[in-house]
Amino acid sequence: MNIRSLTRGDGVVIGAAVLLFIASFLSLTGCSGTYCDSISLPSSWDSLGLGLGTYMAGVAGGALVIFSRLLPAPRKVLGLDLAVVGATLTVSAAWVLLWTLIDATNSGSGLILGFVAALVLAAAAVATPQVPALQAALIPAPKPAAPQPYGAQPQDAAYGYPGAQQSFSGQPQQGQPYGGQPQPQPVPGGEFSPFWFAVPAPRPLFAEDGSPAPVAELAPGTWYLAVEQRGPGLVAQTQDGRRGVLQDTSGIQRG
Repeated sequence: MNIRSLTRGDGVVIGAAVLLFIASFLSLTGCSGTYCDSISLPSSWDSLGLGLGTYMAGVAGGALVIFSRLLPAPRKVLGLDLAVVGATLTVSAAWVLLWTLIDATNSGSGLILGFVAALVLAAAAVATPQVPALQAALIPAPKPAAPQPYGAQPQDAAYGYPGAQQSFSGQPQQGQPYGGQPQPQPVPGGEFSPFWFAVPAPRPLFAEDGSPAPVAELAPGTWYLAVEQRGPGLVAQTQDGRRGVLQDTSGIQRG
């Protein structure tokens, strides 16, 4: 799991889920008058159907959304993507709390805050895959270290750089320095100089043979090595030596 793969939308999901959890312990109904100090106002936990079935369902939905973002590859439950299941739970929680709020005659802080938190939670869970602004990295990628001359030992290593320089075939080469800058490889029409880059949002890396199944997913906050230009895309190499074609190169950050 890579926490740097989380986006701004995921940050909103986490914050809203925490607020929804806190709201579950607050009073569902309001109170006015001198007798309020002597009575105990009910919370969502006085009704398991509301506490577990609504408030905690929304929190669990947010947790599933975040968990699915941290995984290197999508996971499914009964044929459904975890993110889809989580987003569905958040929408259901917001829907139930909306009608509970409308039906209440004297709404308390737990009900009002719970509905607002559930609404924000559902909106962020559904909108993050669709809104580019929410897909920006929650933790920006650090700048890479200054390139070292080929064959020189680097003085420092930035996060995400492979520990040992790897060949373009994906296997470590003997005798190469750690962090050494790879030599350019000629491509038709000019010279291509390999470079480090980071992606602004999770993007699939497809096999070089053109098959539609992705071989890896590039995550924000990690530096990858571009080893070859392939039409409008790039042939990229991951830290574990896997290579593939990055078809969407828009907005990448060069090191």
